[in-house]
Amino acid sequence: MATKQTSAGKRYLQSEKRRIRNKQVKSSVRTAAKKVVTVVHGKDKSGAETALLDMIKQIDSAARKGIIHKNTAARKKSRMQKMVNLLGA
Repeated sequence: MATKQTSAGKRYLQSEKRRIRNKQVKSSVRTAAKKVVTVVHGKDKSGAETALLDMIKQIDSAARKGIIHKNTAARKKSRMQKMVNLLGA
């Protein structure tokens, strides 16, 4: 951390707070995605749909905050939706 420049020290502390917050959000998105995958492998259609809705909510929130790119969010949602749709077919 910077010792003399107070503005550099402040920027360091701010970026560290943001990094930790972003890490938590990304982790929750990954956890939600894993939950969808495990429910789909368990062949539970209604459980998969509810898990998918929860994951979509978390991904949209992360994309809105700028933590993940909007195209990345769209790609993740599309892939999970395909998995759930194959379960119904």
